[in-house]
Amino acid sequence: MARRTARPAPDRLLYLPTLTHQCPECQQPLWAAYTNRRTVVTLEEVLGLVIQVRRCRNPGCPRRGRPMRPEAEGRIVLPDHEFGLDLIARIGALRYTQHRSIPEIHRDLSDRGVDICPRSVTNLLDRSDELLALSLTDTERLRRITAREGRVILAIDGLQPDVGHEVLWVLRDCLSGEVLLARSLLSSRRDDLARLLTEVKEALGVPITGVISDGQGPIRKAVAQALSGVPHQLCHFHYLREAAKPIFEADRHAKKELKKRVRGVRPIERKVEGRDDAEGKAIQGYCAAVRSALTDDGRPPLAAPGLKLKGRLEAVVASLDRVEEKRGSRLN
Repeated sequence: MARRTARPAPDRLLYLPTLTHQCPECQQPLWAAYTNRRTVVTLEEVLGLVIQVRRCRNPGCPRRGRPMRPEAEGRIVLPDHEFGLDLIARIGALRYTQHRSIPEIHRDLSDRGVDICPRSVTNLLDRSDELLALSLTDTERLRRITAREGRVILAIDGLQPDVGHEVLWVLRDCLSGEVLLARSLLSSRRDDLARLLTEVKEALGVPITGVISDGQGPIRKAVAQALSGVPHQLCHFHYLREAAKPIFEADRHAKKELKKRVRGVRPIERKVEGRDDAEGKAIQGYCAAVRSALTDDGRPPLAAPGLKLKGRLEAVVASLDRVEEKRGSRLN
């Protein structure tokens, strides 16, 4: 059945650049061809993805004209899907771990604020089954997918919908964008992950030339054990987050100190409650602006909440100063 309501508006925009700037085949620069936009519903929010796509322009290259999409896109959502991978993992966990029915799963997601209909829950349960049914026994499929590139850059991600649930481990090829293996594990031990990596390695007909992950300890040890000598890179988002930790801690302390100086908004609001004059409305507007600034946590690591609070409070103070200057000039 066709959608009868508008798609939900994104809560925030996330820009995904293509991190590969050289053609994997001819090593010539990849040109930024165009930008796509897509909206993805996840467990936590509605994401608006701004996706940069690059292409090779070398006339003699076999990859000429073929799109190279952002490597991080496959960590968030499957190709041509509206709902995120974390949502698929949550639905699969509710169905097969807690034995919930489709209406119960839909109610659980609705209680979380996810905009989804029961029919979509059924479709995503099918996607969950298909992911878990990906089998390495079909080596022809894997060889067909990876043969054109001649190598694999392997991304490994663990999706855990809730603490205590099984983790859905997804191994995909960054070059083709295809999921090579998906499997739920009760634990995330090094030996379990190493077995998954070994299975993929043995089934492929091409070498694995690189691994991308979030850098968790068990993943690092599993890669070192199963793919010795293969470069292992932390994904750029997690790299930036780790690098920004000292700045984030300092910024959080600064925000806490700023909050101490602007306490007492509620008593001021009580004093002007019920007032309908211009001055009362102006005071209520300033109180709302301060309250909004205090509750905005920003988007670390790239949007520091402390600096954002400082900027917004300075704007409020500057506005109050202008009001005071105008009032003083009128009195004179």
